Amino acid sequence: MAGFRNKGLVATRRAALTLIGAGALAAGRITSARAAAADDEVLTEAKVLRDPDVPVAGNPDGNISIIEWSDYNCPYCRKLEPELRQVVQDDGKVRLVMKDWPILGPVSVTAARIALAAKFQDKYHQAHDAMMGVSSRLTEPRINELLAAADVDMDRLKRDLTDRANDIDAVLKRNNEQAEAFGFSGTPSFIVGKYRVPGVLSMTEFEQVIADARKAKMN
Repeated sequence: MAGFRNKGLVATRRAALTLIGAGALAAGRITSARAAAADDEVLTEAKVLRDPDVPVAGNPDGNISIIEWSDYNCPYCRKLEPELRQVVQDDGKVRLVMKDWPILGPVSVTAARIALAAKFQDKYHQAHDAMMGVSSRLTEPRINELLAAADVDMDRLKRDLTDRANDIDAVLKRNNEQAEAFGFSGTPSFIVGKYRVPGVLSMTEFEQVIADARKAKMN
């Protein structure tokens, strides 16, 4: 992944940019991560790829990771969601890391905090799917309706929102710092293997980037 500074990964930012540049020919929308010394502590493998507090979908042992930064009130995220999940399912060897990045207002922050609170009762994915599955802009009452219908324990959720507030806010802070360090300007944004993908791709484009990421990993 561009920007990782851990031993055994890309040794220099120049090497990462060369690799990203090669992938740009195939995907058409891929650009390089920003080169900034301050990013080094933010963009480590452990924090970006292996944060234990960030939910994962797809194959947890997959040989390629897609990291997605999304907002529950982002219409592009909602539109892309079923196609991305289909690509991940069809491939079978993709690990999907789901970074909540609420940048579209206070309700987006509320939705992200609620989704992460649901993780403490193993219902993150149910909460995520329920909120991504609507076509209208979310409100807090609507969020509560959706999660209750998704079999989330709302009493437990309220307790975890309070008791785990610091943990939840820390995850959102890390997600935001990483997105800013990569130079993302909106949702959805992705890292696919060692490629930075700011914006929406089609299923075919995602499949191509995944293939390119696997080839890059072999080199």
